[in-house]
Amino acid sequence: MSSSADLAALVEQPFELLKEMEQRARVAHAGQGSGSMPNEWVGVGFRIGEEQFVATRDQVREVLMLPESMTRVPGSTRWMLGIANLRGHLLPLIDLKLMLGSGRTTLRRTTRVISVNHREVPAGIVVDEVQGFRRFMDHEFANEAPETSVRCERFLAGTYQRGDQAWPVFNLFDLVESNVFLQAAAE
Repeated sequence: MSSSADLAALVEQPFELLKEMEQRARVAHAGQGSGSMPNEWVGVGFRIGEEQFVATRDQVREVLMLPESMTRVPGSTRWMLGIANLRGHLLPLIDLKLMLGSGRTTLRRTTRVISVNHREVPAGIVVDEVQGFRRFMDHEFANEAPETSVRCERFLAGTYQRGDQAWPVFNLFDLVESNVFLQAAAE
């Protein structure tokens, strides 16, 4: 049957209907590579203070509950909360809000640790809340990053805008590779 065939006419012929639907699906899928369909970007949404951000899914190894115990590191900055043993691996825990100079993160039931998926710098970033996966289309992205009250503009890589909600893209690799982050010794 031709692609212009009316599917309703095939309602009494289920096998022919399935063949026609498969054919149409193949044609639609082949058209995806031509750029006619927009691409989807997936990230992990999280909150610092009252502001929401999104990190590239590839930069997040996993999201964890705040561990019950951690060991304080003598001589470290205040934003270095300590080191925790998570499934046999030592992970430094960083209060991101405090590191950015915006006050201490209040530890609550919703507080989470984002384990950064970096090969050389293991880090657990403590945030107020993780909001799960966020999906955006290419046309929702803008290179400009908004000003934030938590003062993290140097780690932002654009923003996704959906309606009146802005989701700045927080580059976790830029954070853990920054001089501020790598100088965790107290002055």
